[in-house]
Amino acid sequence: MTDIVLQPHPVSRRIPESDPDPIVGNRVELQLLTTLKCNLKCTYCSLGVGDVLGSQNHVEYTVDELAAFVDKHLTGKEVYVTFYGGEPTLNLDMMLEVMQRFPLFRFQLQTNGTLLDGLPDWALGRLSNILVSIDGGEATTDGYRGRGIYRQVLKNLAAVRDKIGGTVTARVTWGNPATTFEELDELVSADGHFDYLYWQFVADEMYAGDSVEQRQAVLVPLIEKFFSRTDVLYPLIPLMGIVRNKVLPTRGQELYAGLTQCRVSTHLINVMPNGQIYPCPDMMYAHDMQMGDVRSNWLKKSPLQPAASMPCEGCEAFSWCRRNCMKNLWLGYVKNDLRYRANVVEPICDLLRFMGREIDKHDPQAWFARLPVPLRRQITDCEVYEYVEIMP
Repeated sequence: MTDIVLQPHPVSRRIPESDPDPIVGNRVELQLLTTLKCNLKCTYCSLGVGDVLGSQNHVEYTVDELAAFVDKHLTGKEVYVTFYGGEPTLNLDMMLEVMQRFPLFRFQLQTNGTLLDGLPDWALGRLSNILVSIDGGEATTDGYRGRGIYRQVLKNLAAVRDKIGGTVTARVTWGNPATTFEELDELVSADGHFDYLYWQFVADEMYAGDSVEQRQAVLVPLIEKFFSRTDVLYPLIPLMGIVRNKVLPTRGQELYAGLTQCRVSTHLINVMPNGQIYPCPDMMYAHDMQMGDVRSNWLKKSPLQPAASMPCEGCEAFSWCRRNCMKNLWLGYVKNDLRYRANVVEPICDLLRFMGREIDKHDPQAWFARLPVPLRRQITDCEVYEYVEIMP
């Protein structure tokens, strides 16, 4: 049975009218938070903001209600579901019921990997991608997640690797400025467990002193290795994405309607366990951002849109960055949180501009021109781009 606890809607609450076409484009990323429980306590967890983490342990809508919502708002769209949390595998029954109910959808799992070996073989075979949260090497990962977690995750992944139908991506939150080139490089080494590496610069105040310079010193050899060969691809999603956008600058316009590559302004919707829908999984504490509800079956256009106060269009990186993280921009410039802007937003933007300049030193257009066709396709059309933000 699915882990469902039904709660009646307040009788007095007025149900908002849905927008006639709330989704921009023909694709929908439907992130289902199966629970806000987690069996780890990672020190940087963004769901800790506003006491979101642990606030909803049970799904309060039925899969029938989800199907009715899909029929009303997502018919004719290409839908790919990401199971998210908390730790989504703590509500495995709900995951499996959704996968069986919607056989034409694509599915991704974002997981800490500690329970990965508990998934049935058929479900592993249906997953287009698994994002495994890992923070670098053993010392870094265990420092954030707890002693022994790194080895446990790799052991679990090894046990199921051959049963997974799609790719496996190391999803790194780059929080520790002392993270080394070697520990990131090892994640995608020839005998590694991962097909791709994606990192995101942590959205927390971890950029003081020389920490930006420390990260830059790691980015330089990562970028050098990326461009060192044309017969194989060094599978680092942030570098692949930036190169794609520099070689094909119109791709962001085509896929994201010229808005933001994190997709919260167009077609990314996050369903909390209580059925409420928000554009960004890190902003579910901001109730004015609610854009829908599964149980009462309404959906509006994302309220998280580019604003005049955001300085992006005047930035050297705009043509290939396309605004990066809208949560950061909203907090830093719309809410005018000057401390967050100075300590989080601006250092991350500095790192992105640095990456762009380093990439340009290697003439990405000329490098791309030397690639064989299969590797060109990996750069231009990698499916994992649809499951991560591309920009770190």
